[in-house]
Amino acid sequence: MKIREYKAGNFLLHKINPLIRFLIVSDMLIVGALGMFGPLYALFVEEFIPGADEFIIGLSISVYLVSRSILQIPLATIIDKIKGERDDFLFLIIFNMLAAVIHLAYLGISTIWQLLLIQFLLGMFTAVTYPSFMAIFTRHIDKHMEGTEWGVYYTFVDLSTAVLATLGGFLASELGFRALIISVSMLCVLGTLMLLPIKVFMKKGPIPFLNKL
Repeated sequence: MKIREYKAGNFLLHKINPLIRFLIVSDMLIVGALGMFGPLYALFVEEFIPGADEFIIGLSISVYLVSRSILQIPLATIIDKIKGERDDFLFLIIFNMLAAVIHLAYLGISTIWQLLLIQFLLGMFTAVTYPSFMAIFTRHIDKHMEGTEWGVYYTFVDLSTAVLATLGGFLASELGFRALIISVSMLCVLGTLMLLPIKVFMKKGPIPFLNKL
């Protein structure tokens, strides 16, 4: 069996096809932004939600994960049944934007039920964006570089998350949670906008209004 030779440049984004490159950069911003807030989420809840304690924090995280887990498979099945890729692209853009905006709702909540509602909505939005992203990435990954490109994806996203987690801690300590949450939302919006150039690579489906996108 012939062992393929990979030059160092293969592990850099300029050696990857443009669509995969934009997907990676997009998630560097979106996943990285979530990493800014995630480690500090418990502190935020205890400080700003009256009556919230360790149990409520755990419950709210469970609400997010359960809503995402239950909805993800049926929603992914619906996405797969629609021929073409324009539906994947459309769902990815819309629900990434919704997830970005819903983070701003943290700024106005004051009750446990409001917190749980936001967590449920985030889980629902992610149940759409995750399979849509993975479907597009899987279809367009470069042949014979599957392992390398997934490795590049996780390396860059993890490094971005590491850097932004430190930045998130700095923002929260120096400027407060309001500045942190606004920054998270803005980075998620920017990450979503980074997906717009991939529209030209999407294969059209049979749905008229999707074909006109």
